[in-house]
Amino acid sequence: MTATYWRIGKRIFDQEQRAGYGERIVEQRARDLSARFGRGFSRSNVFQMRQFYLAYRARVQTLSGQFDLPFPLSWSHYVRLLTVADDAARDYYEHEALRGGWSVRDLDRQIAIKAYQRLQGKPDTSIASSSPGGLSPDDYIRDPFVLEFLNLKDEYSESDLEQALIHELERFLLELGNDFAFVARQKRLRIGTEWYRVDLLFFHRRLRSLLIVELKVENLRTLMRAR
Repeated sequence: MTATYWRIGKRIFDQEQRAGYGERIVEQRARDLSARFGRGFSRSNVFQMRQFYLAYRARVQTLSGQFDLPFPLSWSHYVRLLTVADDAARDYYEHEALRGGWSVRDLDRQIAIKAYQRLQGKPDTSIASSSPGGLSPDDYIRDPFVLEFLNLKDEYSESDLEQALIHELERFLLELGNDFAFVARQKRLRIGTEWYRVDLLFFHRRLRSLLIVELKVENLRTLMRAR
């Protein structure tokens, strides 16, 4: 279906180039397709097909002959992706949606909370899809985290925050990003000759590194002054 919609968008664009105008062609094609196939071909939908072609035509030309299906996600996913103006951000969301098995709802949330913009580095998805060797840790870690899904009140303790995170661990892992695995809570670790108890411990599979999360609800400057 998605590949068909891309071809419809291509045909409309090609007709526009020959005729020198576009609005009437979109409206005419919407009427023709609706009369022949029924629902799903409104003017707005057909216009999205044209946008879809323009956004992804370079990729199809690049992948021509290499892959049978250059659009591995659903049409609903691509409709959401078309709302992302930045090409690099759109590529990132598509790559992560495919790699992480995101639903359309998951993709909506990641776009809404600007997950790509909150990455400290901006990974090249063509590199990320093949090897982690060219990426730095900053390419994986988001800053800050958006935890609105915990539904905590204005004032809460560290134990409340920890309990809420455990309860919503699946969504919290999605917020951290792909390849994070939960290891333990209140884990005792020895660093050098001293033992520490960390609030949450994760492992990043591609970085092959542990990630320690120490939960503090106080202002960081206030906490440092107190110490």
